[in-house]
Amino acid sequence: MDPLMRKAIEEDILLKIIYIDRQSRLSERVIHVVSITATHVRAYCHTKRGIRMFRRENILSSGMIRDRKFGA
Repeated sequence: MDPLMRKAIEEDILLKIIYIDRQSRLSERVIHVVSITATHVRAYCHTKRGIRMFRRENILSSGMIRDRKFGA
């Protein structure tokens, strides 16, 4: 996941992630990654329309979105 997250930051690419929250609820999010740490991804969440912190261990999958119009 690290190379994809770094590429998203460097190339200004949107990502679609599948995330599981503390209550074990799954959600699909469209995010613009701002920064990454050893434990978290800080990103603008287009789904929730705000900056969010995602626990890296709770990101179940991630992929690039090639269409820049999506979520922007």
